[in-house]
Amino acid sequence: MKKLSILSLILTVSVFNAQVISGTIISKNENQPVPYVKIGVEKKTTGTISDGKGNFSIDLTGLDPQQKVKIEVPGYELYEETVQNFKAHDLQKVFLNEKTKTIKEIAIKPKKLVDKNWGVKTKTKSILYFVNPVGDKAGFLGETALEFNTKKRSKIKNINLNIARYVSTEPVLMRYSIYSEKDGFPDENLLDEEITVQLTEDMIKDGTYTLDVNDHNIWVKGKFFVGINFLKEFNGFIKISAALFKTGFIREFYGDWTKMTIAAPAINIDVKMDKNGNDKDTKDDDGGYTDDIISQGWLADNSKNIEEADKSIYGKNDSAGKYLELKDTNLYYEVYGEGEPLVLLHGNSGSIKDFYQQIPVLAKQYKVIAVDTRGQGKSKDTSKKDFTYKLFADDVKALAEELKLDKINIVGWSDGGNTGLEFALKYPERLNKLVTIGANAFPEGVEDKLIERFTNQMKQLNDMGSEETFGERRLLKIMLTQPDISKNDLDKIKSPVLVIAGDRDVIKPDHTEFISKQIPNAEMKIYKDTTHMVPFEKPDQLNADILSFLGKK
Repeated sequence: MKKLSILSLILTVSVFNAQVISGTIISKNENQPVPYVKIGVEKKTTGTISDGKGNFSIDLTGLDPQQKVKIEVPGYELYEETVQNFKAHDLQKVFLNEKTKTIKEIAIKPKKLVDKNWGVKTKTKSILYFVNPVGDKAGFLGETALEFNTKKRSKIKNINLNIARYVSTEPVLMRYSIYSEKDGFPDENLLDEEITVQLTEDMIKDGTYTLDVNDHNIWVKGKFFVGINFLKEFNGFIKISAALFKTGFIREFYGDWTKMTIAAPAINIDVKMDKNGNDKDTKDDDGGYTDDIISQGWLADNSKNIEEADKSIYGKNDSAGKYLELKDTNLYYEVYGEGEPLVLLHGNSGSIKDFYQQIPVLAKQYKVIAVDTRGQGKSKDTSKKDFTYKLFADDVKALAEELKLDKINIVGWSDGGNTGLEFALKYPERLNKLVTIGANAFPEGVEDKLIERFTNQMKQLNDMGSEETFGERRLLKIMLTQPDISKNDLDKIKSPVLVIAGDRDVIKPDHTEFISKQIPNAEMKIYKDTTHMVPFEKPDQLNADILSFLGKK
């Protein structure tokens, strides 16, 4: 009997501690349910979101009774209650009090308002922010935000979200927030009312979903954040374009905001900026966002370069372009100019157009052969094998043979530089001179945080397991596992090599130096105030250095 009593006590304690609390969120003023409300524990990732009728269930098992349950909804007063007291609401209604709204009149002369667009504008399909309920249930309901900073008072007209891929059998429920800033992180929500959207594929135009918030009368000045939060699981996934080397912010429920320092979601905003303002600074306001990754040396806004590359004829010039049919790929290339052959090799997920500032200059003195690496740009690949830089080097050799070129020069950027190194090792008799830009001999030569980002992205892609992500997985895998060029290998390269990198490159400085020291006939140039995007950021200097190096006897 005594043992039975102890067992009964243990069961009672377990039932008491393991508590899932259910209820309904109600607007006290209107006595109506409040749908899709975030109920969570302060400073914790524990939480849930109510359904369309305000109903919720939250597991408070094992939490400190004095921790705070938090419900924060624009237009309502903040709701906070200890876990201990909140448990008393089980199977009952939880009431939220509406805030008293104060309407502020803002008189601005229309002629003094200037249109601006700020934020991340990229529409890339290679660097992505995944929303995948199936593959990442823990982090799916998390929130992401982007920081902005304006000296002049500005009104937000539209919030734009660049979406690379949308797959869902039902509308996707999203919520937008505008936050103030405190200590470099999002703080209080500035909105007076909810901005919730049921996103469908037909609402996405030319890769962008534009939300008109003009009627919400959102005025901002100084630092602020625009956030998006997915509120309900759906059958499918969304891929949001992201900008590499920009900082985004993420959190789960009411947990602490953390910086995502490798990439940021493609959120940008259209604003009306008050040119009058009260700011003594008369310089134009670009709405740029403060980013501590600048101090690490990796950040540069190359959106204008990307736009210009897209507008250029390169990479889509029918009069200069041809295909070379190989066993399992149609290799696309374009030829410009006459003279000694010079092959241009772009970086991972890039294309010929990335050299839009180099081709017209170099083609004046050389026969420029710009190549879309297999599986990238317009080059198709039908194989199911992993990509390797040796394979890419084989493709370059096959192209040289097709064009009846005994020896070639190579300029390779990033992955293209890696391919150039493999070509130098595998086909030394076919190489005259090599220029590498931001190349690495092995994965450890890349900054650790970037590798971490790629590793996480690979995990998400693998979790999805979709056939359509096969190409993306191959392009990520090659950066995570290759190249595998040893010190002894570099010693064997006899061709003259010019090793170039930015002083703020993602390739570790000592690694660039290692490559240049180990190659017997190598010289090194480090560009000041330059990131990994050397051909975009320093085109004139790069062109001059390439021509000077190739012209040396």
